[in-house]
Amino acid sequence: MYVADSRAGTPKTSAAASAEGAARPRAGRRRAAVAPTVLALGTVSLITDVSSEMVTAVLPLYLVAGLGLSPLGFGLLDGIYNGFSALVRLVGGHLADRGGGRHKWVAGAGYALSAACKPLLLVATSLTPIGLILAADRTGKGLRTAPRDALISLSSTPENRGRAFGVHRAMDTAGALFGPLVAFLILRTTVDGYDAVFTVSFCVAVVGVLVLVLFVPGGSGTGGGFGAGAGSGAGAGSETKARSDTGTGSETNARSGTGTGSETKARSGARADEAAAETGPDAAVDTGGDPAAAADRRRAAPRPTLRAALALLRRRDLRRITVCALLLGLATVSDSFVYLLLQRRLGVPDRWFALLPLGTAAAFLLLAVPLGRLADCTGRWRVFLAGHGALLLAYGLLLSSWHGSALPYAVLVLHGSFYAATDGVLMAAASDSVPRELRSSGLALVQTGQALARFACSLGFGAAWTAWGDRTALTASAVALACCALFSFRLRPTPPEGLA
Repeated sequence: MYVADSRAGTPKTSAAASAEGAARPRAGRRRAAVAPTVLALGTVSLITDVSSEMVTAVLPLYLVAGLGLSPLGFGLLDGIYNGFSALVRLVGGHLADRGGGRHKWVAGAGYALSAACKPLLLVATSLTPIGLILAADRTGKGLRTAPRDALISLSSTPENRGRAFGVHRAMDTAGALFGPLVAFLILRTTVDGYDAVFTVSFCVAVVGVLVLVLFVPGGSGTGGGFGAGAGSGAGAGSETKARSDTGTGSETNARSGTGTGSETKARSGARADEAAAETGPDAAVDTGGDPAAAADRRRAAPRPTLRAALALLRRRDLRRITVCALLLGLATVSDSFVYLLLQRRLGVPDRWFALLPLGTAAAFLLLAVPLGRLADCTGRWRVFLAGHGALLLAYGLLLSSWHGSALPYAVLVLHGSFYAATDGVLMAAASDSVPRELRSSGLALVQTGQALARFACSLGFGAAWTAWGDRTALTASAVALACCALFSFRLRPTPPEGLA
């Protein structure tokens, strides 16, 4: 194709066509809507979430009813469970970026550490050892989250990034849907129900680690070429095609040229072609479609360090996203507290408590992909703030005097809608403001701020519940959430060019 073009056109035209071909799939070949890497990581997350949500579903009841912890003590452990990972997310992101291809293996270490913690719950019966085990488990989550999301981001283009995260979150939530159901069945059919739940959870987690090792692409090229290949929808074939086209089309141009100028143009076209294959579509978009400029920018990029990661906060849009995620996290009541509030409000028997997360997971599963696509079309920040509006409505229903049979369904649907509109959408929005070479570290910054804020919220909510009661604590959280949402609307980041 490019040889024929070179005969009919100038060397400059051939180089441009070749560079364009390196950044898009071969003609006649349909671009994959979602990269295979996203589907592989979604499968890992599905299996792992079955394991973790089995524990999460029974943990509030196990700690409060089984071990007799106060709301303040439970708030401390819940804060550790949901916020401790913030302390290591920056480390995980930094290790993945610095390794130039360690995204898979850093994520794998995190998954393995979390799996190893599950059987330790069998021997822990007091606050201190349980807290240490939960802290180790969340350390594993902190290590894996940013590298995993960076792999998803690097495997997609800016135009379909919201959909890619939506598909992954939907698969992840499918595991969250099955986990509580499995825990419920185990509690109903075994004598030592909690011990059986922890044992089965460990076995399932090991399967998730094996799937990651065997089926998720990795290696030294993952950090750069992997993102380019997957993002263009053609995988390694697109890179091979770009290089082979460079060796044919550009050579033909050089031979058919009539002087030094033609040869120089052909060689510069070859360099541009190589740059397109090296940097991929993401970089080409960031540099106005000039792959040669993208290669120069990548060579001039600073070496991934913790200082370079923290310096990302100088970027206005990323700084705004991080601040908003932190503020909104301060007013986001933990899932476990929402379920405990529902149980107290409706008098749900203990044996049915493990089923409450199913409502949230089902809504999340059904809405994650549609809301991800909506975010790509209408603007990610709008969908993100609308999700917090759904959470505010859920708080309002819990505070209202309505006691109808539809109350738990309405609250859980709104709760799931909140996660569907915010979890993956936030990472897609942050990815637009982070360079490829620091993608994992940049996402870790946002996740760290949000996780620390939710850790503080769990502690504060538990203390407020103990001191003034659950209703007062939830009212204060609802007011804080409304104020933070209004502030975040005013501070919204600028959407990238070409997206709503």
